[in-house]
Amino acid sequence: MGFFKKIFSKEKKETLDKGLEKSKSSFFTKLSKAVAGKSKVDDDVLDNLEEVLVSSDVGVGTTLKVIERIEERVAKDKYLGTEELNSILREEITSLLSETNTGNATDFSIPTNTKPYVLMVVGVNGVGKTTTIGKLAAQFKKKGLKVVLGAADTFRAAAIDQLQVWADRTGVPIIRQEMGSDPASVAYDTVTSGINQGADVIIIDTAGRLHNKVNLMNELSKIKRVMQKVIPDAPHDVLLVLDGSTGQNAFEQAKQFTKATEVTSLAVTKLDGTAKGGVVIGISDQFKIPVKYIGVGEGIDDLQVFNKYEFVDSFFK
Repeated sequence: MGFFKKIFSKEKKETLDKGLEKSKSSFFTKLSKAVAGKSKVDDDVLDNLEEVLVSSDVGVGTTLKVIERIEERVAKDKYLGTEELNSILREEITSLLSETNTGNATDFSIPTNTKPYVLMVVGVNGVGKTTTIGKLAAQFKKKGLKVVLGAADTFRAAAIDQLQVWADRTGVPIIRQEMGSDPASVAYDTVTSGINQGADVIIIDTAGRLHNKVNLMNELSKIKRVMQKVIPDAPHDVLLVLDGSTGQNAFEQAKQFTKATEVTSLAVTKLDGTAKGGVVIGISDQFKIPVKYIGVGEGIDDLQVFNKYEFVDSFFK
């Protein structure tokens, strides 16, 4: 397979293939129509390809970059056959993803020189934020790491209860207070408790309200400040969870959250139930934030560490 070398286990790769099946099928149906009756890549094919990429939720900005790169190749090579378009797209999209996703993680690991590793999770309600936290806790525990959860989304009782369910299911401790409590207080207690328990990983859930960005910004800033009283460089990662099935709406959420706080990594969920998998490519490129995890199913093992080579291979298989 050369450049697109096998990284994941066979089972995980099959899950990824299955999870991206709708996106791939939709994309290639459109691509086949775009090149129908054409033997070489010309202006008409590129116009059609642009439409295919935009309608596949890659996003306008990223689509224009891809088209520009292919135009450069056409100008250089003089003749490019339409049968080569698939492999060219694979190369160019992998190249784009590589600009932001510079690492090549293959498992749920954390830096060995940071203990406890504090992960703050942000995102609007309904994107799969709490579920992602629960699955991360399960994966980290599976690796032998001690995990502590903090229920700092005190705006909704359901959020606290849902995180409790995941804590019980995975067998990890949770720090919680009553609904309406100060989220920063919960975060402080969680970090303090995590240190006392010898935790390797501390995961803090936060509220996902976007109707008042100033309040959200202030709340997240306060959570960071109080954690830093205990661990000066916390949080070590701010993970934004986005619902991949919402397509362009996920772009808008990313825009709002990156204005409200510094986001250092992304998790894109619910890719298995949608044909909008192209959103992963566009969001990573437009916001210059690495995609760390993707959700391709409901099971605990269906949250996968994102690997650009495997993703592109499954998308263009």
